[in-house]
Amino acid sequence: MTTALEFRDKLRSGELSAVEAVQHSLNSASTQASLGAFTEIQPELALAEAANADRMIAHLPASERHQLPPLLGLPTAHKDLVRVRGFTTRHGSAAVPHQVSSQDDPIAQAVRESGAICIGLTQVPEFGIAGYSENLIAAPARNPHNPSLTAGGSSGGTATAIASGTISAAIGSDAGGSIRIPSAACGLVGLKPGRAAIAADTVGRPADPLGVPSMAVSGPMARTTRDAALLFDAVRGLRDEPSLHAIDRAAELGGLKIGVSTDSPFASRMPIRFDTAATQALEAAIAALANSGHHLEAATIRYDEEYPEAFTTVWTQSLARIPLTPEAEAELGELAQWFLASARATSPEKVAASVAAIKRFARSASDQWAEYDVLLTPALAFAPPETGAFWALGPEGDYRLQCEWAPQTSMVNVVGTPALTVPIMNDAAGLPRGVQLIGRPGSETQLLQLGAQLLGE
Repeated sequence: MTTALEFRDKLRSGELSAVEAVQHSLNSASTQASLGAFTEIQPELALAEAANADRMIAHLPASERHQLPPLLGLPTAHKDLVRVRGFTTRHGSAAVPHQVSSQDDPIAQAVRESGAICIGLTQVPEFGIAGYSENLIAAPARNPHNPSLTAGGSSGGTATAIASGTISAAIGSDAGGSIRIPSAACGLVGLKPGRAAIAADTVGRPADPLGVPSMAVSGPMARTTRDAALLFDAVRGLRDEPSLHAIDRAAELGGLKIGVSTDSPFASRMPIRFDTAATQALEAAIAALANSGHHLEAATIRYDEEYPEAFTTVWTQSLARIPLTPEAEAELGELAQWFLASARATSPEKVAASVAAIKRFARSASDQWAEYDVLLTPALAFAPPETGAFWALGPEGDYRLQCEWAPQTSMVNVVGTPALTVPIMNDAAGLPRGVQLIGRPGSETQLLQLGAQLLGE
């Protein structure tokens, strides 16, 4: 599969045209439609933008094409939670109007300014509230490594599109694990940047009415750390590409103090069990990082037992702020209906107490993690469940399975630090297994370098 960097080299050299690159992605999306990656594709829009990109490239001599936008002509995609000019945003739900967008959301605008071309919107769970990508209005996003299994979520359709080779990289979003879960499930590199690391995430975003620091961020998903670094630099508007160039120096990085932890804040409410392959991937990562000159030790992190209930209370409150008529509410899926009913049944006093608990948790976890340069955890506790497995459990069982499968992702959003998931190995069934690296504020580039060490890039 061609990487984003290889695409860029071929586009700038004239070996490949943007129209050819986009047409290849469109053909791939069509032949692999059964994987459920996309909810909408706009060939005419994408090809028109590709033709314009080709004109921009042809206008400059080869020696000056490094001045072009960094992703010019690269086919990509956005989640069906993002407004993209000319595309219909559905939010994975039948309960809200499906409207063609006349303008881009800030993150889509940042991607457009980098020169990348959106070929379509990708499958998500309803309103992005789940760690898998299934809803009532489109086919589920399936795992290219085994189409009977989930691709994860909420950036599941994006992960499917990348892992299947339809596109090489894209920007996802992550408020509780939504970049890292599907990246780990599909064998990709997934970077959740720290809070406010990408300026587009802060443009026009109102303060949370509960006073909770924003948990949602945008970040790259790709098959290599170099491609992830390329996109991370591009959406920040950094033409000198510091993160990408840092990958060239990854071998020089050593001597970090890395804590290894399987502790989860959900363990006070449910059994958290990492299967054999998850443990093997963790052990392989420990060995690789030690071989790169880092110091690893077991880390015991003590998490507040209030976290599961407090996080769930805060997480569900946003649904109560969506204006829905009674008729529209009837169109919600079971999980959204359950979350909405829970949110409405929660007293203001309990909400306030949950917000306070979340803030205490963030301070405590941050203080404990600060003893290390990086915290290393499994990416997921076990292999991806089958599509439909979450729904079959009913909403309460659905949510519980999500927490058991990804028991160490949402806590990173609450704290607000960056994290990276990296594939390490394939298990006996041929499914990718990986690890999560949690860094200190501002350490996104360092995490990408560690990812490069783990992948041998």
